[in-house]
Amino acid sequence: IEQVEVILGPNATLYGPNAHNGLLNIITKDPRTSAGTTFGLSGGATGDGDPYYSFRARHAQVVSDQFAFKVVGEYTAGTEFEYSDSVFVDRRDKDGNLIGSAEYQGADGVKEGWPELELDPDVDFTRLEAGLYFTPATDFDIIVNGGYSNSNYLSPTNVGRNQIKDWQVYYGQLRLDYKNFFAQFYYTGSQTDSTYAIDERTKRYYTGIDLLGMSDADARGDFSYSSGALFQDDSKRLNAEIQYNETFGGLELIAGGQWQRDMANSLGSYLIEQDENDFYDGTNIVVNQYGGYLHLTYNFGRGWKALAASRFDYHDVYEFNFVPKLGLLKIADWGTVRLTYGQGIASPTILNMFGKLFGGLILGNAEGFVLQDGSMREKQTVEKLQTFELGYRGQVIKNKLFLDANAYYNISKDFLSPLATIGFVDTWGTDVPVEALQSDVIFGAFGGLVLSYVNFGQVNTYGFDLGATYYFTPALSGTLNYSYFDWSVDENDLENDFDGNGTVNFLDVLVNAPTHKLGVGLNYSGEGKFYGGIFGRWVQAYDYFSSFQIASKSYPFPEYSWRGFPITEGARSADTFNYGPLGGFFTVDLNLGYRINDIFTVGVAAVNLTNQELREFTASAPTRGLYTLEVLVNLPAIGNK
Repeated sequence: IEQVEVILGPNATLYGPNAHNGLLNIITKDPRTSAGTTFGLSGGATGDGDPYYSFRARHAQVVSDQFAFKVVGEYTAGTEFEYSDSVFVDRRDKDGNLIGSAEYQGADGVKEGWPELELDPDVDFTRLEAGLYFTPATDFDIIVNGGYSNSNYLSPTNVGRNQIKDWQVYYGQLRLDYKNFFAQFYYTGSQTDSTYAIDERTKRYYTGIDLLGMSDADARGDFSYSSGALFQDDSKRLNAEIQYNETFGGLELIAGGQWQRDMANSLGSYLIEQDENDFYDGTNIVVNQYGGYLHLTYNFGRGWKALAASRFDYHDVYEFNFVPKLGLLKIADWGTVRLTYGQGIASPTILNMFGKLFGGLILGNAEGFVLQDGSMREKQTVEKLQTFELGYRGQVIKNKLFLDANAYYNISKDFLSPLATIGFVDTWGTDVPVEALQSDVIFGAFGGLVLSYVNFGQVNTYGFDLGATYYFTPALSGTLNYSYFDWSVDENDLENDFDGNGTVNFLDVLVNAPTHKLGVGLNYSGEGKFYGGIFGRWVQAYDYFSSFQIASKSYPFPEYSWRGFPITEGARSADTFNYGPLGGFFTVDLNLGYRINDIFTVGVAAVNLTNQELREFTASAPTRGLYTLEVLVNLPAIGNK
């Protein structure tokens, strides 16, 4: 990696949907300026005592004035932190007798926690990439990149964990740079045939054992996937972009257009791949979106600049959207102050629009629903965001104190909901009977009940971010990062009543973020052989609610409830267990290194030095320590002495 850019604020005009809250831009090294060979070998252990190892290699070479190339490879393996995400099934009676035993008196309506079926904690990632750089003429580059990855790991979701098995992602990119023109085309593919939802598969297994009298082998075979636990994928995506930039006196212009075609294919496992879906072509669900943008910056002189930008997008499902951006900048020796206003959109995913999970109990909402009582639920569309931002970046004390700060106020309308109960449905859209999309078992058991995704309400969020770096010497620096975030909602507006209980409160908004976060660090990197750093991170405790998942302190019942159950820390809540709020920790990371010579470097690192249990996600193991030793070998470019 050559450079990592954190671009704050709304940037939808240039980067499109879902770039409304800032973005991370990663720039990889150009082989023409970074020729040579690098090997990295890491080994160590987790806080649970399990081994971890990683091997990385990169070779870059300049063949001639016109040709250069690079190849990159990585293999990393380890073991997931120890954790059991219990699956809750009612298998015992009120006296604790197991179903199937002679003493069993029938279900008591209380679900017990059972181990996940065939949990595989092994984690590994393989990554291969290559790039060819061709310069046929001055100011003209033709760049071809390609890559492949294969992953095995445990993935947390809001309905339990998924066992990711051999999920492969591959891409190819053609990029053209000629003077003021830029164009690119790339192809991305995704494949897996054996990934599954652990929670659903485990429940199906116990159904086979307890209710159908199946053998253990038969229950954990194909039958365990028969209720929709299996996820398969053979999806593809095409992207194209063209951009032009020019300067006319004090006016800087950037204009461009973008196109994306999603060809989603779950091989019938989790999407509505049926003729009833108008976007299904017999093989893939095909969705196009088109975008165009114009970005103008005018220099008035004396450090004053103004920007005006706009973008339009057309999506096959949620159609036309327009977003503008305006800004004023003051640039001086002491830094840059900016005041901006921008709009952006957050768009539904393919799963939000066309999902079909667990026999059709969960359906995507690309068409809306007609309920059995004749009422309508509108199709899910984009969430719209307006952002007002005031920011500063610069040197408060020359060569000593660097500051990056911004304050913002967001107005989010038509919030994208987590999974919600739609009700008893008659049709998907206006003419597709829901029984055509649900399995006979699900439709027979639930009578057309559907869970899906909707838009709702208006939420205001606001806060500020502060980043400061102070150089005590050219080699020794300290850093401070602080983030404040909060929200507000009109509790008198029932459009904000997501759960439909007639009261608007924090359980409708589901911001799921801490109010305060703090990071402090000290870094040393001089001209000598030693380097190192220590970094501390504090995250305030906060409540988290999403679909089946809950991580919260206790609240009085029945005033507050989640999915109809009491919110009690340290107790079961429906199909999951509430271990209490996320966050609420301070952790320390440490790294030390020694440059033996120009070729060899040795380093040690400790992430979560004191091996605390850091609860940062639901349906996931608490993050514990990781302690590694790394050896780096940097060989000069071929032909160099």
